[in-house]
Amino acid sequence: MQRNPHKEPKPEIWRILSKMRSGRLRTMALKPEEDAYGQEIWACYQGKEVFEVVERDDGYIDPSPHGPKIYFSRYADWAPYHRRAMDFVKGRVLDIGCGAGRHSLYLQEKGFDVLGIDNSPLAIKVSKLRGLKKARVMSIDDLNYKPDTFDTIIMMGNNFGLLGGFKKARMVLRKLHQMTSRNALVIADSLDPYKTDNPDHLEYHKQNKEKGRMGGQVRIRIRFKRYVGRWFDYLMVSKEEMKEVLKGTGWDVRQFIDSEGPPYAAVLGKMAQPRPLA
Repeated sequence: MQRNPHKEPKPEIWRILSKMRSGRLRTMALKPEEDAYGQEIWACYQGKEVFEVVERDDGYIDPSPHGPKIYFSRYADWAPYHRRAMDFVKGRVLDIGCGAGRHSLYLQEKGFDVLGIDNSPLAIKVSKLRGLKKARVMSIDDLNYKPDTFDTIIMMGNNFGLLGGFKKARMVLRKLHQMTSRNALVIADSLDPYKTDNPDHLEYHKQNKEKGRMGGQVRIRIRFKRYVGRWFDYLMVSKEEMKEVLKGTGWDVRQFIDSEGPPYAAVLGKMAQPRPLA
């Protein structure tokens, strides 16, 4: 007797629904045509001349001749504040937004147990080809590790921005608190968005605040040739704003590491317990 397809989902659908209920599948995987970031990394890995193009939702276009080459840079070529930040790394490491693996590979060479994650399948492919032993395709939204899994979480390359916005940042930071050991650290890189005289950026900050968003919260996507990435929120904060984001999350600033310009790194230390969020 034939089953009615309208009454019973196919086995594949059951598996997907089961994963969604268990929290193991929350972010739909990038389609190949959406992985513009990975495509530019793949092209750079193959030795091609590549420019990174970032499009903001107000139409502002920012082409950069430095990326994605910078994602392949070696320790000796890093900015001094990046090198200094690596001195604080300890124990088991999670590299969020590992890209081509520059930080993960350096730490792996130093003997650290490192897991690199990125939502770009091609970026993870490249990081593995470059020698990273542990790398997974995973979005920051899908983090779901057991307590005491990591001792250090790094979010370098301005990857504090992956926290997206004020509310999401606080939720993710609390999740990182649950996943880490007692005296864990988060080492995060950000950029003070207000240290600019670009009128387009200043106007965007103003519009953000009128919408109830943080001034440095941008909605962007990556473009490369005919590949167009998904829109996503990216958060840049001043030092004072970072402290405000951290309140109640179980993390506090132990040290800021300055650069010669707007970028900076922050070493965040784990406190006993996060407070309930308002």
